Amino acid sequence: MSADQMSIGEMLAATVPMARTLNLEFLETTPDKAVVALPDQSEYHNHVGGPHAGAMFTLGESASGAIVLAAFGEHLARAVPLAVSAEIAYRKLAMGVVTATATLGRPAADVVAELDAGARPEFPVEIEIRRADGAVTGEMTVVWTLRPHG
Repeated sequence: MSADQMSIGEMLAATVPMARTLNLEFLETTPDKAVVALPDQSEYHNHVGGPHAGAMFTLGESASGAIVLAAFGEHLARAVPLAVSAEIAYRKLAMGVVTATATLGRPAADVVAELDAGARPEFPVEIEIRRADGAVTGEMTVVWTLRPHG
């Protein structure tokens, strides 16, 4: 399967070993929203039987990467997306399957306009991590940049 035929989830699983290792499930990847699930797997549990904080961080960061690829994938020939910083807050005990939903913190058109103007734009991606009952167990922000090639 070529990169053009791969879904964003398949591309991330093929190119980012950690996403593959955690068996992340890419449920939705559009320029407006990315939804990624972390299955309940005992080998990635913490001391209280829920997903380890590192697994939840990887889940959120992977959801942010999925929306970045969906929103800016057509610009990969001229810029590479890179995470600049990340912050996570663990709000409630996570148990079972957890799902991360990522949204862009700035309009994609504004980011592309900066890139077109020769700048290296930065933009936040906001992520909510929820357990199956809908409770928010974590909130995360990943700041990304599009670094022009050359």
